[in-house]
Amino acid sequence: MEFALVLPLLLILLLGTVDAGRFLWEVNRAEKATQMGARYAVVTSPVSTGLINADFESAGLSAGELIPADTIGKVECTRATCTCTDCDVTVGSGVDTTRFDAIVARMQAMDPAIEADKVKVTYRGSGFGFAGDSGGGGSETMEISPLVTVSLTDMEFRPITSLMLANIPLPAFSTTLTAEDASGAYSN
Repeated sequence: MEFALVLPLLLILLLGTVDAGRFLWEVNRAEKATQMGARYAVVTSPVSTGLINADFESAGLSAGELIPADTIGKVECTRATCTCTDCDVTVGSGVDTTRFDAIVARMQAMDPAIEADKVKVTYRGSGFGFAGDSGGGGSETMEISPLVTVSLTDMEFRPITSLMLANIPLPAFSTTLTAEDASGAYSN
């Protein structure tokens, strides 16, 4: 009789311990996936096609002049569009979906539950780069080396102890790195 009374409590304790470990595992996987996405984003060509063609000389800078960080406010890119807030140069709303999908695929290698609509890539000015330093016509490089943030939101965890009745939202994840060469399609 005592065992029948204690068994449900022991099962809840056991499964709760397993759920706590699984929750931490899922948080770690999502964080590592975000870090992998950011690393991929800083060494490959940007998602925002307008950043490659941005003309910083039209913003009043002379050729060879250092590009101030506030010249590009914030360029936020989803798979559908890029929006620019407080930009002194025209960046446009063009998105290279192939590059965006490559970032998502890199993140999915770590956490297959990640979907493209939960990922956002943001570019902000860093104070690195020189006006007129894009390498000539048709170049795939940017004049600026922006700060690149890859964010992951709206992920959920489904615990065993809830008997599939409830999900726990995971926190939002983001990783920011300074763009390196930001050209090409390959990352290690």
